[in-house]
Amino acid sequence: MDYLKVLPQYLIPQHCLSRMVYRTARCQWAPLKNFLIKTFIHCFKVDMGLAQEPHAGNYIHFNHFFTRELKPAVRPIAQEQDVIVCPIDGYISQIGKINSGELFQAKNRSYDLDALLAVDNDMISSFKDGSFATFYISPKDYHRIHMPRDGQLTKMIYVPGRLFSVNTHTTRVVNRLFARNERVISLFETDIGPMAIIMVGAMLVSSMETVWAGEITPAKKREITSHSYTEQNKKIKLQRGAEMGRFNMGSTVILLFGKDTVTWLSELQADQSVIMGMPLGKMNKN
Repeated sequence: MDYLKVLPQYLIPQHCLSRMVYRTARCQWAPLKNFLIKTFIHCFKVDMGLAQEPHAGNYIHFNHFFTRELKPAVRPIAQEQDVIVCPIDGYISQIGKINSGELFQAKNRSYDLDALLAVDNDMISSFKDGSFATFYISPKDYHRIHMPRDGQLTKMIYVPGRLFSVNTHTTRVVNRLFARNERVISLFETDIGPMAIIMVGAMLVSSMETVWAGEITPAKKREITSHSYTEQNKKIKLQRGAEMGRFNMGSTVILLFGKDTVTWLSELQADQSVIMGMPLGKMNKN
């Protein structure tokens, strides 16, 4: 059944469909945007009591609602200094160790770190045998992404690719799913070494953006593009808990740390719900 559900994704024009969603989600015609927002709230049972702006009619378009800001008090950031905090609201897809450059995707399926990182040799060596956590952000969830630790941005890479869905039955049947889909890789230097936050695009994910570069997708040129932020006039530092980017429609975030730098909390497991700011693990003390 999973294969039958996924088969249409190989046949439809994934990027064309996502661009149509992009335009529709930014329509400011009140009857349409209010209908879309109210229907979405009803169908997905969105708790607007958490939103900074709780009134559906006050959003200028659907995407403005979809990327809504939350009230600060509803997502407190864990205060312990040695804690890695969760970057998103959503669910853990998988969490664990990177074994000889392999990341676990689903039962009987894994994918290569070098493919995920677009064969960036420096990054591959930084995370080989490290730790990873993959998170799924469902449509009803908060769609902004926050920093797990204080970090200084060193590199950002846009990698073009497919736009397969990232739901459970797709991850079970599509080989190397996260290394095939379009993605934005942000590399940070932290007090425990390198940390990568990877935003993975998916079906109907019409745009991904970061706080320092704005909208990155849809890209004008669908080719690997790398940006360095090591020069003095380009240095960008973000504190733990600060927003670093957002999905304009939902998808997946993959978090990477180097070898022996973090230990995930033992109670965390696949399919467990998580909220932004909660503890995920602790840094390992040398």
